[in-house]
Amino acid sequence: MIDEEKAALIDAVAQNAAFDGWTVKTLRMALSALGRNPEEAALAFPGGRAEMIAAYFTLGDERMIAARRGQMADAGLTARVRAAVAERLELMNGEKEAVRRAMAWLVLPSQAPRLARIIACMADAVWFAAGDKSADMSWYSKRAILGAVLSATLLYWLSDNSLDSEKTLAFLDRRLAGVGRFNKLKAKLPRFPFPRAA
Repeated sequence: MIDEEKAALIDAVAQNAAFDGWTVKTLRMALSALGRNPEEAALAFPGGRAEMIAAYFTLGDERMIAARRGQMADAGLTARVRAAVAERLELMNGEKEAVRRAMAWLVLPSQAPRLARIIACMADAVWFAAGDKSADMSWYSKRAILGAVLSATLLYWLSDNSLDSEKTLAFLDRRLAGVGRFNKLKAKLPRFPFPRAA
C-alpha cells in the first residue's frame, strides 16, 4: 500500500507531468511544492521515470479499489467490472495529459514488459474491486481478456473529449459485450479430452 506522504508526492508529480513530463525536473518541482527538499528526488524515486509512472498507476488502482468497496454488491459481475473501469478512468480524468505522456513512453518497444505489468495489475485490481473470487485457471484467462479490453479502452479514452467520457464508456460497453458473446460461444463448444500418454 502507498502511504499518504508518498501519495501526496505522486499527485504533485502527476500535476506537473502534464507540462514537463515524467522527469527528475518534475519530481524536484513536486517536492518543492510540498515544502520538501528537491534534493530528495533520488531517494523518493530511485528508479526515476519508470518508478514514478508505475507508482502513479498503482496509486490509482488502490484508490479505485477503495472507492468501489461495498458498491453494487447485488449487481451482476459484468456491471461491477464496468463500474470499476469507469471509476478507474474517472480517477485519471483531471490528469489526462500526464497519462498521455506516460503512455507515450510506455508504448515504446523497449517498455513493452513494463506496460504489460501495469495493465496486468490494473486488470487484477478491477477484478478484485468487482468481487471476483475465482482461483482456478479462469483467474488467468479473465485477467488476460480484461487486460486487452483495458488497453484498448485506455487508448480510446486518451483521445475522447466527450462529456463525462461518454464515448469511452460506450466503447467499453461494446468491448465487454464482445467478451460476453465470446464466453457464451466458448461455453457451447464441445470439450474433447486430452489423449492420455502411453
